[in-house]
Amino acid sequence: MSPVMLDLLVQSIWETLVMTGASGLISLAAGLPLGLALVATDRGGIAPNPWVNSVLGAVINAFRSVPFIILLVALIPVTRLIVGTSIGTWAAIVPLSIGATPYYARIAEVSLRDVDRGLIEAARAMGGNRWTIIREVLVPEALPGIVAGFTVTLVTLIGASAMAGAIGAGGLGDLAIRYGYQRFETSIMIAVVIVLIVLVCGIQWVGDRLVKRLDHRI
Repeated sequence: MSPVMLDLLVQSIWETLVMTGASGLISLAAGLPLGLALVATDRGGIAPNPWVNSVLGAVINAFRSVPFIILLVALIPVTRLIVGTSIGTWAAIVPLSIGATPYYARIAEVSLRDVDRGLIEAARAMGGNRWTIIREVLVPEALPGIVAGFTVTLVTLIGASAMAGAIGAGGLGDLAIRYGYQRFETSIMIAVVIVLIVLVCGIQWVGDRLVKRLDHRI
């Protein structure tokens, strides 16, 4: 591989990390509250509201049902409105975040539902309000699952960021398409595949170790 190609590979790795990291943090910041809202407003939750729960669940399901490649194209006007362009690394963060947020919200919801209801009732009996229950019981008890779900979301985002390269988002996907596929540079394609495997395995390894530290049952 030539020095020029090596520089492009390093730049593409950095762009992929930026897209994955930024959209991952946004999905965490938006998806976790959505997951909490789904659990809290459900029947038997700490703030039951079937109407809000149904509407919120329907919106989340609607976004989750759209294939990411279609979402990329459909959100071009929104992306232009937010970042001023529809191509490039920062432009890709918008659809990546919007696509990952409902995905992570459902994962967080599953983890939060697994919290022992006896702990919630005990917190209520001691006079804890809704915010206290969320802060002191729901989130701490579900934290291992929340972290595990976030790890899965990051891995998914790496694949999605590579797919975003099809519309000029930059990153490893763009490099693989422009040089590995269109110019038949087999070495570039192999290098991109190896880097993606390393990134996924590295993120999964870190996430698994963190989950083990947080889970007092292990």
